[in-house]
Amino acid sequence: MQQKDIKELIKKIENKEIIVGIIGLGYVGLPLAINFCKNNINVIGFDIDKTKIELLNNKQSYIKYIKDEIIKEISNYFRATDDFSLLKEVDFIIICVPTPLDKHRNPDMTYVFNTAKTISKYLRKNHIVILESTTYPLTTEVDLKNILEESGLKAGVDFYLGFSPEREDPGNKKFSFREVPKVVSGINKESLDLISKLYSLVVDKVVEVSSPKVAEAAKLLENIYRSVNIALVNELKMVFDKMGIDIWEVIEAAKTKPFGFQAFYPGPGLGGHCIPIDPFYLTWKAKEYDINTKFIELAGEINTHMPYYVIQKTIDISNRFNKSIYGIKVLILGLAYKKDVDDARESPALKIIDILENDYNCFVDYNDPYIPKSPKFRKYNLKKESIELTKENLMKYDIVMIITDHSVYDPDFIAKNSKLVIDTRNLIKKSYPNVFKV
Repeated sequence: MQQKDIKELIKKIENKEIIVGIIGLGYVGLPLAINFCKNNINVIGFDIDKTKIELLNNKQSYIKYIKDEIIKEISNYFRATDDFSLLKEVDFIIICVPTPLDKHRNPDMTYVFNTAKTISKYLRKNHIVILESTTYPLTTEVDLKNILEESGLKAGVDFYLGFSPEREDPGNKKFSFREVPKVVSGINKESLDLISKLYSLVVDKVVEVSSPKVAEAAKLLENIYRSVNIALVNELKMVFDKMGIDIWEVIEAAKTKPFGFQAFYPGPGLGGHCIPIDPFYLTWKAKEYDINTKFIELAGEINTHMPYYVIQKTIDISNRFNKSIYGIKVLILGLAYKKDVDDARESPALKIIDILENDYNCFVDYNDPYIPKSPKFRKYNLKKESIELTKENLMKYDIVMIITDHSVYDPDFIAKNSKLVIDTRNLIKKSYPNVFKV
């Protein structure tokens, strides 16, 4: 009977007669929903945020780089809801909820596990459940499976289960969703076949791996690789600064080598919901096996230190002009964690503002064309609005700090109209007496 069900499900997928349910309509879930809809696949999007639901059903976007027109284009295939009982209507359930760290830098799996408990209430025979949220190895095969089986259904027999890591890169114009290979896995062959068939509808290349724990580990490796290499160049930046060497010029020279080198760039710290967080999921899990992940922890220590390094360098530079930073007016350019996006999660700008305001009693404003009003975060609630970037406004501040190198920022305009500029992103390439690379 099971093989007959599998064949029917595969035929249903191939004919695009399925309904895909996506739980979590943020920077991962919404783009995923859009790409299924663009391929004429019906999607029900689930979220607990009523504001998001209302906007989407009114054909409006809340993510800067996703235009309202796109939501309008997919409206025939998409609807959003906070009614999770509608999970009964879908064939696939894809989980795209956050996996943050708690205050002790341990995995906070509340969102995933609570979502799994909700799914278990509505789980039915032949449902296919896929986790996309980044997590530690064995989450899918052990933790998620156990919660879902509280429904009384058996994984791999009554319903199917797997893991496929998200590879969303907000604002990336070089690679489309379809062009990025999709790693897929399942707890058994049937689960893998069904999940592979689904994603093959929306991406050009599906990469099958032997188990969910391999797929989970692959996602962690991708982000650990970046974290460690960014930490390396951040450390080299500090070393070369002492030697009077420009790290940016060094990188430009090194990357002319056509093999054996990949350029990574320093900055004021790490941001986003992946690199500052994901590596610590493996660190936490490794302790269960009596292993200390020294590279990961050292990289995290260096990257976490960078906002403090920026502040200390700012103090040193101010001292050259016989000025204290205590109580001064500072303008932060860029609240987003990277250029040309409206995502400020874990942005180093937040920590830098926090240090300036609370440790040095500074008056701090920000400008970010992508974030007109600072949202509330788990650790920070700035309650600020982006000020207009004019000549008059620039001159009001004692220091202008470039934290995010948005493409719309005119480096010469900023340099010529600011008293003192601290550039953490090498935005200003020309030499100005009032501009310092940090």
